[in-house]
Formats: sequence, C-alpha cells, structure tokens
Amino acid sequence: MASDGCSKDDLLEENRTDSGIESYRSIVKSEEPRDEFPAPRDKFSTAGEERLDSAYGSSSIVESLSEIVQSFTLSGAEAVQEQPQTCELSEQEDLLRTITEEGDTILHLAIIHEETSFAQELIQLFPKEVLDIQNNLYQSPLHLATYLNLTDVVRGLVKKGVSLELQDQDGNTALHVACQHGQTDCATEMTRDVSPGELVPVLETQNWRGLACLHLAALNRQHQVMKLLMKKEADLNIQEGTSGKTALHFAVELRDIALVKLLLSRGANVDAAMFNGCTPLHLAVGRQDAPIANLLCQSGADTMLRNMEDETALDLADGNDDILALFPFDDIQISGRSVVSVRY
Repeated sequence: MASDGCSKDDLLEENRTDSGIESYRSIVKSEEPRDEFPAPRDKFSTAGEERLDSAYGSSSIVESLSEIVQSFTLSGAEAVQEQPQTCELSEQEDLLRTITEEGDTILHLAIIHEETSFAQELIQLFPKEVLDIQNNLYQSPLHLATYLNLTDVVRGLVKKGVSLELQDQDGNTALHVACQHGQTDCATEMTRDVSPGELVPVLETQNWRGLACLHLAALNRQHQVMKLLMKKEADLNIQEGTSGKTALHFAVELRDIALVKLLLSRGANVDAAMFNGCTPLHLAVGRQDAPIANLLCQSGADTMLRNMEDETALDLADGNDDILALFPFDDIQISGRSVVSVRY
C-alpha cells in the first residue's frame, strides 16, 4: 500500500459509510427481479466520514459475494447476452445491470472486496461507459482500485480506455489518489501509454483544495511518484489554487531537503513567487532553516526580491547569524534599497 504508511485498514477505518450488503444472498436466490441492491457496506471516501458499523470483512459478506462470483463467469455472461431479447432477464444479467442505492455497480463492489479475478472479467465484459460510472461519492472503479492499490485492475481499466479526468467528491482524480498515497505502480499504469501532451489536462487538474497531482506528491513526500511525474514532463512550477505555492514551496515548508534538491536539479524555478510575493527563500529564512536557505542561495535564488509586505528574505532573518552569513553586504543604499551587492 502507500509508502506514507497509509494502510488499507487505516483507509477503511477512516472512510467508511453504513450499508447493508449482507443481503446479497437473498438477492441472488430471489425469484423476483430486483431494481436495486441494498447499499454496499463498504465505501471509500476522502471526506473522513466515521465508520458506522463493523461488518467489513465479516464472513457473511465474504461468503455472500463469493456466491455471486461463483455463479458468474465471463463465458456464462456472454451466453446470456446471446439469448433472444424476448427472453426474460436472467438473475446474472440483472445483477450486472444493477446499481445500488449508493451508486455502486457490481464492478465497484468486486473491487471493494478485492475480488480481482471477478473484477477483471467484468472489465472485459462492460463497455467503457459502464466502467466510468461514478457512485454517489463520485468515485469511479479506477478510484477504488487505486485506493486499494490493485495494480492489475488499474491496468485492465486503463487498457479499456477509462477516463483519467473523472473527479471524486473532493475533486481528486485517480492519479491524485495515487500521488497522495504513494501508489507508484498504479500511477505508472495510468501514465504508461499516455503521451506527455495527453497527460497535461490530468496533471493540471486541481482538486477542491486547489492541489494538482504534483502538489499532493510533494506534500506527502512521495519522492518516487514525483520522479514519475517529472519523467512525464509535469510542470514543476504549477501553482496551487489558494496561495500560489509551487511544489518547491511545499518542500521548503516541510524541510524536505532531499525533495528541494530533486526539484532544483530538474529545473524548478528557485524564485517562484506565491500570490503574496514570497519565494521559497522567504519561506526558508522565515523558518530559520539555514541549510535549505543556503541550498537555495547556491542555486541562484535572488536575495533581493520583495514580497507584498515589501520584505526581502534578509528582512526575515531575525538576527540569525547562520542566515545572515548567506546574504551580501549592503554597501550602498538609496531609500533603504541596495544598489550595489557583493556576495561573499
């Protein structure tokens, strides 16, 4: 699972909504066709809703879903489709066409329960339009497969041409999810056969917090995912939508010197300004972080740039000798501004 320590159990505990999936057994055996499944017991959401029950993974659920899986094969479904249209729908066909009260298709449910072989058969059976159905939390099957790091399922969905641009209720695409949780293999599958130009709309998509994929990877210290995004020519200087920070700003705030070095080595703008005019050097000096401030200076950061408060990074040094040693002498000033600067 995620390299940031986000385990599947943690994800399930934090992102669960109530449901009634255990009645699947009665649905499968029922003689009357049903229009809807009861709501599935398991849901993944980034909204942080509390889990309301404890039935996920219980034996009754596993056995119920297993009955559905055992009663269905791809060849069997194809045989059903070949029957004359005048025939009444079989229970299998009804199951395939059913959407639960929470908007889940049978594919959503197969993925949630990690029935990967069954999910793969459904992926081959369903047209792209069905594979892109989003549930009530706006999660597509690709979102759920990514949450659970089901790389084979992600690969199957991508090969069928599912949309990478669908956003869930928090505005996250499936690639956002992979970047946040360090699902490098899933991210690789989503970007493997896509040209950098075709990826641009996905890489530039911001979630409802204004964060693009690169920002989420930086915020969660997902260095491997960052390298993948760089290989795919992601814009290293893209600004998040609320304050205008770039990935370099986030790396400086996190004191992640390894990420700072990585971004600078790949050409990130050392003088990128936030909406308030603050550069990464402003942030480093304001946090009294001499090692990162030194690294930025060595990479050519302009020490005389001013933010909207008319402050240079030097103004934020607050008497820190290690920080002050990084800045030039101000031998000649006009109206308080240096006109001649000599570096050590």
